[in-house]
Amino acid sequence: MANVSLEQVRKEYPNGHVAVEGASFEVADGERLVLVGPSGCGKSTLLRMIAGLEEISSGTLRIGDRVVNDIAPKDRDIAMVFQSYALYPHMSVAENLGFGLSLRRVAATEIRRRVEDAAKMLELDKVLDRKPGQLSGGQRQRVALGRALVREPRVFLLDEPLSNLDAKLRAVMRTEIARIHASLGTTMIYVTHDQVEAMTLGQRIAVLRDGKVQQIDTPMVLYRDPANLFVATFLGSPAMNILQGRLDIHNPAGPRLVFNDGSMLGLAGAAIPGDWHGRVVKVGLRPEHMVLGEAGGQGMPAIVGVVEALGSETFAHLSVAGQASVVRMQGETVLPAAGVAMSLSCEGRHALLFDPESSQRLRA
Repeated sequence: MANVSLEQVRKEYPNGHVAVEGASFEVADGERLVLVGPSGCGKSTLLRMIAGLEEISSGTLRIGDRVVNDIAPKDRDIAMVFQSYALYPHMSVAENLGFGLSLRRVAATEIRRRVEDAAKMLELDKVLDRKPGQLSGGQRQRVALGRALVREPRVFLLDEPLSNLDAKLRAVMRTEIARIHASLGTTMIYVTHDQVEAMTLGQRIAVLRDGKVQQIDTPMVLYRDPANLFVATFLGSPAMNILQGRLDIHNPAGPRLVFNDGSMLGLAGAAIPGDWHGRVVKVGLRPEHMVLGEAGGQGMPAIVGVVEALGSETFAHLSVAGQASVVRMQGETVLPAAGVAMSLSCEGRHALLFDPESSQRLRA
């Protein structure tokens, strides 16, 4: 096993496009780090630089104590799993698992041991004689994982390995990958665009946007304490509500957000910087921290748009002072109809404030 360290790692293409700009972070020995962000944010490019499949324009990359900028991929002691299974259709599962070891002239007895161990861990021991075409999508993905496992590398790199699976299989394979990592304890770097995968798989998550690392922390810290608007709205489903208005912190009843139509949202308990009185801010509130009430009740006016009843939870989409908002309803037995007027309040202690120009978090 090994730690992975990046110091100002940059990727710039000949046409001037910067795919990754000055990435600096460390993946601890045995840690499972997830790189997440929208398409084109640089997460796969960053992973490919760690693997040696993309040249590093500048900066320093270390695996363990060794600088590997100019080390060939085969000599970095890593194993990579791609979105495509890339299995050999004419080979059996056992042959696919052991083929890479054969190329490295590993002894046949050792290949057999590693293949059998990986197959048992991945519950493939009963299909070792089958060809890939005879397997389900989940089984084929397990074979791709197993091919990396038998390498017994110091670092696992996974590039959107579950993208080709349906929702049910993705959920199963997320659990499998977490179980495998817990069993092996090998350093793992996992790339995905799916924030649910990131939140459920990452011991820590690095959020990327436009080639820059926005924030790195544990899933719940990112969820509760985002550094900027992008992180706040990217993680969480439904996304965090963002309401823009003018701050009034001198109101005797407590601080509030005043909207252009004169309506107001109370922010009692919120951490508000004193020098922002009277200024326009963006306030972030998770759907579970907003509360619906009867029209005319305590709170500001809101109009119900769409109601999503998902069984275990219900979300109401609202129009609030001309701005969209989503509330997670709790305990309601009667769902509101579209177009119904209601009142909206919030748990102010959970409100997060952002600078509307820089999008950075404002702290008291």
